[in-house]
Amino acid sequence: MMRAIVLLHRWLGIAFCLLFAMWFATGIVMHFVPFPSLTEGERFAGLVPLASAETGLAVADAVAASGIADATRVRLIQRSDGPVYVVAGPSRANAVRASDGADASVKSFDAALAIARDHARSRGLDAARAAIVARSDYDQWSVPNGFDRHRPLFRVGLGDAAGTEVYVSSLTGEIVLDTTRSERGWNLVGSVLHWIYPTILRSNWSLWDRVVWTLSLLALIAALLGAVLGLARIKPRGGLIGSPYRGWHALHHLIGLAAMVFVLSWIFSGWLSMDHGRLFSRGQLTSTESSVMNAPPNWTAARSLDRQPVSPSVHETEWFAFNGTLYRRDRTDLAAQTLIKAGDAPRDGPTGSLDVHEVQGLTARLAAGCGVPSVLADNDNYPAQSTVPGAPVYRSYCGDLWFDIDGADGNLLQRLDSSRRAYRWFYGALHTLDFPVLVAHPLLRDGLVVGLCALGFLFSITGIVIGSRRLVARR
Repeated sequence: MMRAIVLLHRWLGIAFCLLFAMWFATGIVMHFVPFPSLTEGERFAGLVPLASAETGLAVADAVAASGIADATRVRLIQRSDGPVYVVAGPSRANAVRASDGADASVKSFDAALAIARDHARSRGLDAARAAIVARSDYDQWSVPNGFDRHRPLFRVGLGDAAGTEVYVSSLTGEIVLDTTRSERGWNLVGSVLHWIYPTILRSNWSLWDRVVWTLSLLALIAALLGAVLGLARIKPRGGLIGSPYRGWHALHHLIGLAAMVFVLSWIFSGWLSMDHGRLFSRGQLTSTESSVMNAPPNWTAARSLDRQPVSPSVHETEWFAFNGTLYRRDRTDLAAQTLIKAGDAPRDGPTGSLDVHEVQGLTARLAAGCGVPSVLADNDNYPAQSTVPGAPVYRSYCGDLWFDIDGADGNLLQRLDSSRRAYRWFYGALHTLDFPVLVAHPLLRDGLVVGLCALGFLFSITGIVIGSRRLVARR
């Protein structure tokens, strides 16, 4: 048995030592430079006021013109080519012109370039030398599945000092992603390597999922076998832990013992990042819950909301249904909005959100035994944040099932059953060290992440040296 463990660890180690080193090194990069995305702050900063928007079309008519029978949300934005309604359902989105309901998808390079320039200027970015770079379904930075409803994408290079590129949805004409030269460079030696994320592989999600899950599992087996051997080969010396090996083998043994708990927990949790429902639940709504949460509303009820005046400082207006009632939210700033309920007068004050009773009414339909929702604390063990800074997130406890709902727009942020709560610790906490006590002390957390990953990298280097010597000796 021990001989079989030695042989398996040796050859799995030789096969995966470079991958181990890469994972630890790129993990440090990823901690400081995440994969490129368009933040909500950046998206909103790129919007212009709706003051001059001419909307001859009612919201209900816009939904009908879009062809999306299961539409759940509608937004009104001002584009460079005029105001448009963006109509969204659970699986797709379309844009129609607010003046006459005509198709507002982006078909020409000139239209995409004009939209990108307006967005950049609104954000204070230099767009004087903006130009179309490509129109494609996938590239290295647009492979995540969340962009599927916007493909193909127009990629526009702004030509500014930061090397900014923005991506325009061909279906809605919205900016859905931006990257800078620095982000792209760091991510090539960070996320792309760490996630084994080349475009040709990641564009096929199912294949990528199987490949990375299998590689991670084999790497975990190699680490577990090494831990067994490392513990079995301990040779006490003067009351201290010693090693029977010499040179690089001794370094590999002793550093491995020192880093064993971290290496095992990190590789294990990294493997769990590819779980995708294999061992733990995915946190998705059941079909019954989804029929309640995403029920298409009666859009003709929006006519009472259409009659409410829109402030000239509003940058985006959204209509959505929550618990069978239509709402309109007018966003004047990233952290400021007014929420209007169909049939009611506009709420007082510069901000507005769903109240606890409205949330309780919905969650009572989602599951049995739900108590009165509570506002989530900033330091909660299972954190969730609203898209609007300062807006409440409501958590409803329905027995063993928890629902977190954004008070700003009624979206479900988290569905947490016992399996999903366990996953938060086995994956999130172990892999990113986002334990609440460390999140409260970011410098300490940064130091631990860098130090532990550096120790893992050093351990991997000893494995590379030993493995390369073994291969040379067999020639």
